[in-house]
Amino acid sequence: MEGGHTKPDKTEFTECWRTTWKTPYIMRLALSAGIGGLLFGYDTGVISGALLYIREDFEVVDKKTWLQETIVSMAVAGAIVGAAVGGWMNDRFGRKISILLADALFFIGAIVMATSVAPWMLIIGRILVGLGVGMASMTAPLYISEASPARIRGALVSTNGFLITGGQFLSYLINLAFTRVPGTWRWMLGVAGLPALVQFILMLFLPESPRWLYRKNKIDEARSILAKIYPAYEVEDEMNALQESVEAEKADESIVGESMIAKVKGAWSNPVVRRGLYAGITVQVAQQFVGINTVMYYSPTIVQFAGFASNKTALALSLITSGLNVVGTVVSMAFVDRYGRRRLMIVSMFGIISCLVVLSVLFWQASLHAPAVSKLGSNHFGGNTTCPAYFSAPDAASWNCMSCLHAKCAFCADGTNEYQPGACLISDKGIRGMCRGEQRTWFENGCPSKFGIFAVLLLGLYIISYAPGMGTVPWIVNSEIYPLRYRGTGGGIAAVANWCSNLVVSETFLTLTEVLGSAGTFLLFAGFSFLGLVAIYFLVPETKGLHIEEIEKLLQEGYKPKAFKKRKSKFEGSS
Repeated sequence: MEGGHTKPDKTEFTECWRTTWKTPYIMRLALSAGIGGLLFGYDTGVISGALLYIREDFEVVDKKTWLQETIVSMAVAGAIVGAAVGGWMNDRFGRKISILLADALFFIGAIVMATSVAPWMLIIGRILVGLGVGMASMTAPLYISEASPARIRGALVSTNGFLITGGQFLSYLINLAFTRVPGTWRWMLGVAGLPALVQFILMLFLPESPRWLYRKNKIDEARSILAKIYPAYEVEDEMNALQESVEAEKADESIVGESMIAKVKGAWSNPVVRRGLYAGITVQVAQQFVGINTVMYYSPTIVQFAGFASNKTALALSLITSGLNVVGTVVSMAFVDRYGRRRLMIVSMFGIISCLVVLSVLFWQASLHAPAVSKLGSNHFGGNTTCPAYFSAPDAASWNCMSCLHAKCAFCADGTNEYQPGACLISDKGIRGMCRGEQRTWFENGCPSKFGIFAVLLLGLYIISYAPGMGTVPWIVNSEIYPLRYRGTGGGIAAVANWCSNLVVSETFLTLTEVLGSAGTFLLFAGFSFLGLVAIYFLVPETKGLHIEEIEKLLQEGYKPKAFKKRKSKFEGSS
């Protein structure tokens, strides 16, 4: 009954279907816990669309980039704390109680956000939701793993990952559905309370994890649950396996220590684990610094950078990236055991770097070819509406739409042709209404561009490159690279590195676009991706098909890429 990620294959999925058909109770356990993954995906994805309308309702949010970044990233900050607390709660109070608490946090956070009257309430709601996300990310797969038959565990645990990407896709659909409903973003954020309530009710009628019960010496309760999961003739074998696993775990704890600090110190002092952590942390940090969550959290905003001013259009086009992420997850499940983890990540990184470089070039070209600012058009709505920076600029005659946006103003495009010279106006709700009242288009985040559709297509290719490799493989590597007794500690350290990197990226993206521009920001992520590729090449071994002992031996010797091993052997041979 060892927890963690188990790799599924085609035969396992077939066996999963047969087993759950005969024993529906197993699927009920997995899907009920898997709602946590759905909530995880929904709450991390929904803010991308809701932010567009939050900016319209709260002018202070629209004016302050750091406030937008904070509203988005506080869920990530909460998730870091939630993951840490969740690990402790899992051991102290059990998996079931942890999931119930995560649901309560999801529900309360959704209500707080939906009823927010000021940005600070949104931030508090996002922190509460983030705590739930962190706990769910730790607990849901663990509960599914420990309450599943060993032969289909990988297939059932993989449904949690699928539900995360599915939840992100659902959030984009919900965002699109509420674009014309009064309250827009309040409904988008509040809807997350419903699945949390459903899961809370379902979990009340489900048992605790048999592994946790056994650790707490509730042996008869553990046996009764296993009897519902396994055929009668397999129950005793599973009880024996459970006993051996728990006793081995307790023996390791007596050597290393039970406290988290003792476990972390023990991990870093062990050369095998330390090399495993080099690999595990590398892939988790690289996963975030390729910029994926700029796309997941700010996708509609990026589409607006590309020249699509309409919120509804931006949300509709963002569905492409979210849908491709779901498809990429399925592709990874099909190919990761055939082609290997290392190869998939390296190929994925080459695709990511190529897409980011081309995206950077497209945004640079779009800024060069932005429509010019018309002096006559800028005075059309009255002198008090014209951008002050444009009035005082010595080079005002050379201004274009991008110059206007850099001055914290907005561009009111020509009503008949967006690519013709337009007006540079003060970014204000009333002036925006005047612009739109004349059937013109209001641009605040990007400029009219003939390159826009190509940028959206490149975002799609970026997701296709990312999802099957860097999207899923880092989690698989971290489930395999550590010796058994350090697997929880190593995976936890790498997960914290992932969330912290996520926080850095999500908290700085909009500021970077202001300082470097869209082109410079994507080029910067391309540079980070190149560094990640080099680190993966030198530090991350292939773990496909290797037993735990083989991985330990590989790390004991110190990993080197094959190309460098060959060069060394030739040199030694000639001497």
